[in-house]
Amino acid sequence: MTWLVWALLSALFAAATAILAKIGVAGIDSNLATAIRTTVVLVFTWAIAIALGRHNAIAAIASRSWLFLVLSGIATGLSWLCYFRALQLGPASAVAPIDKLSVVLVILFAWIFLGEGLTAHKVVGGLLIAGGAATLVFG
Repeated sequence: MTWLVWALLSALFAAATAILAKIGVAGIDSNLATAIRTTVVLVFTWAIAIALGRHNAIAAIASRSWLFLVLSGIATGLSWLCYFRALQLGPASAVAPIDKLSVVLVILFAWIFLGEGLTAHKVVGGLLIAGGAATLVFG
């Protein structure tokens, strides 16, 4: 499968995540809900890695990769904690579009930190995403 198929599947599962999490977080602490979700993700992904025999490569991971994967994990945890709290306090149809402003930030950060080109298409697309999020939330 191509990156596009995987990205579309990611979007589908992210949409399901928002709806399922909104229902699941009702009546419980959002941090506890995030901890439960994270535990499920942990067990699920390790089961896949072990089932596919990928866990054996862990010893070959470079220290630089470890550092950035750990930092990415911390960022993911903080994102999820904030996302679940936002879902608990607001409507999923408003929280999800604001969360997707991460796309705009990725375009900007990829340009600044990774040296990716900032094309007119990316600028217009980013502005459309930001405008769409604003329209959905404040419109």
